[in-house]
Amino acid sequence: MLKKSAYAVLLASTAISPALFAQSQSNELEEVQIIAHPLAEDGTAQSITTLKGEELARNVQATLGETLSGEPGIQSASFGTAVGRPIIHGLAGPRVKTTVDRIDTLDVSVTSGDHAVGVEPFISDQITVLRGSSTLLYGSGAIGGVVDASTLRVHSEVPEETTGRVQLRAADNADARNGAFVLDAPLSDSVVLHLDGFLSDADDYDIPGFAESAFQIAAEEAEEEGHDEDEEGHDEEEEEAFGILEGSRVERRGAAIGLSTVGENGFAGFTISTFDAEYGLVGGHGHEEEEGHDEEEGHDEEGHDEEEEEGEGPGIIDLEQTRFDFEAQLNAPFAGVDSINFRIGVNDYEHSEIEPNGEVGTLFENDAWEARVELRHQEIAGFEGTIGLQLNDREFSAIGEEAFVAPVDSDGVGLFWVGQRNFGNLQFETGLRVEQTDYQPSGAGLSDTDFDTVSASFGLVQSVNEEFTVSALLDIANRAPTIEELFSNGPHLATQAFEIGDPNLQEEGVTGLTLSTGYTSEFIQLDASVYILDFSDYIYELNTGEEEDDLPVFQFQQDDARFTGINLKGLVHLGVFGEGDLDLNFLLDTVRGEVEVGSGVDQNLPRIPASRTGLGLSWVNEQWNLRADYLRVDNQDRIASFELPTDSYDDLSVFIQRKIEIANSELSIFLHGRNLTDDEQRHHGSIVKDFAPAPGRRVELGLRLDF
Repeated sequence: MLKKSAYAVLLASTAISPALFAQSQSNELEEVQIIAHPLAEDGTAQSITTLKGEELARNVQATLGETLSGEPGIQSASFGTAVGRPIIHGLAGPRVKTTVDRIDTLDVSVTSGDHAVGVEPFISDQITVLRGSSTLLYGSGAIGGVVDASTLRVHSEVPEETTGRVQLRAADNADARNGAFVLDAPLSDSVVLHLDGFLSDADDYDIPGFAESAFQIAAEEAEEEGHDEDEEGHDEEEEEAFGILEGSRVERRGAAIGLSTVGENGFAGFTISTFDAEYGLVGGHGHEEEEGHDEEEGHDEEGHDEEEEEGEGPGIIDLEQTRFDFEAQLNAPFAGVDSINFRIGVNDYEHSEIEPNGEVGTLFENDAWEARVELRHQEIAGFEGTIGLQLNDREFSAIGEEAFVAPVDSDGVGLFWVGQRNFGNLQFETGLRVEQTDYQPSGAGLSDTDFDTVSASFGLVQSVNEEFTVSALLDIANRAPTIEELFSNGPHLATQAFEIGDPNLQEEGVTGLTLSTGYTSEFIQLDASVYILDFSDYIYELNTGEEEDDLPVFQFQQDDARFTGINLKGLVHLGVFGEGDLDLNFLLDTVRGEVEVGSGVDQNLPRIPASRTGLGLSWVNEQWNLRADYLRVDNQDRIASFELPTDSYDDLSVFIQRKIEIANSELSIFLHGRNLTDDEQRHHGSIVKDFAPAPGRRVELGLRLDF
């Protein structure tokens, strides 16, 4: 059904494009800048982080979280190297929205920490993190931020010649290989073809010690104390899980084709893209094997051994996603309006969680679409801004013996406006969003429910002088509970938890205040911010300390909560040496998350990232880019009930790049060493941090050709 809808949109685009742009037989266009935040080019009160060009090429990794983790306030909720959703200011899951070309990724990555985001950073032209009023363009609940991966698959202007890039990478750890390409070609004065594709493959990766953390081993030994047989079995498991993380293998592949038509009055285009992945469920245990053991109890030992051998090892996720996207824009359609932009994305997604014995334990399906119309208006009462409408529909189901969430159909509608006005050197920004979300679950005892939310944002930017600015941002937001928070009820073996939702949850509210300052001179760049987020009815998973089906029980509930944090990033230009710029870089971030469980009684929230400090030295000229970065991640002992602490670690990385001009192209050869200290690195925000550390020392060799 959704695929038919997508094809209808594509046919409609080919039908309306000639009518829209009949006047166009030339690529001499008025330049119209399309950006994730329509006001961003003027400077905004909220922090907007952008990675593009050489900076993105240097930092890019397999997931959005790892790619952005070098930015202050952003860490990764890793699940091996296959999954890594961004954590922003300690907030994760539904509080951080991921989009591709400003349309939701339409995957099920919010459902669980083991589900991948349908984004390939290697083919992204730019990755932008939005906060403040700009998030109201995309959803009421994205108080952490919106992470948008821009692919430029639909073109707003015709390039003068064919352009693109090709990159190849190989790493020693896990024998990792990655290849990606992007191609944009003008087929005529008004038509542009876009192609991109990627393929990556990696085996199980090396780790510097045991897969289980010392805290996990100690906890298991304490639990098994007095049981000699259990202790012996644990020792054997430790020996097998040393030096390599079983199940951390990953394979990803995908491609996209896009066609755009451009005219004097605007543009229109469509793309078809695929994203497929197969990766191991790191940290998982053979639940199926245990059931088989119980059933076979009393049978001959040889039969048991064969059954056990079949069920050993981690399971895998086999993911397939196909997207159909269409975008059209009219410039200056009538007086007072700069542009009208329309976008729609239609998605066909499924993934299977496959048990060690090869059987499908759970099949997740997510057929969804999202559409948005944005009208950018000229001054009204002194405000320039954008008003828009967003619609979405989702048919979600999890089928199988281990399905922990009921099937749910959901739809939503949001109306938004963001704008700004200048008062001399003082810039005022504001935004408002009204949204309605409806859920129709299928399951015994479950009834339809709906939520109405209103969110607003207010920001001030004061330019003290040409070098120094200060800003303040006030966010007042509300978020509807997700279907996972409402309707979960069952074992989720990939995360080793029995999850129980609460269909009576109410909207989550938050008031956030961020104070920031920026200083830029010839020798110093500095950005610093402090923030406080005060939540009412904050939704989180509480480890109850109980067990169900041999799994710990996690119950979704609501309490008031507070997040406080500091971000700092800076650069000091040390001078010019050997025709290259020598710069010192530094960063610092820390966040504290607490929940009020009683009158005046606060407890730590789970999975709050540890504090970090970093220092780097770089030397760059036209041919060379040399950089060394040291990062210290503190231990995290501010933990929730039944949560284990995480040890500190050091990370040393070195990047060496040589650029060579070849005709009208540029070839870059680079060597990137990560975790050169070979430290055991565990990310406290990861649901499997006590079973799956990050990779050990790895050295990557790469080639990139831009033409």
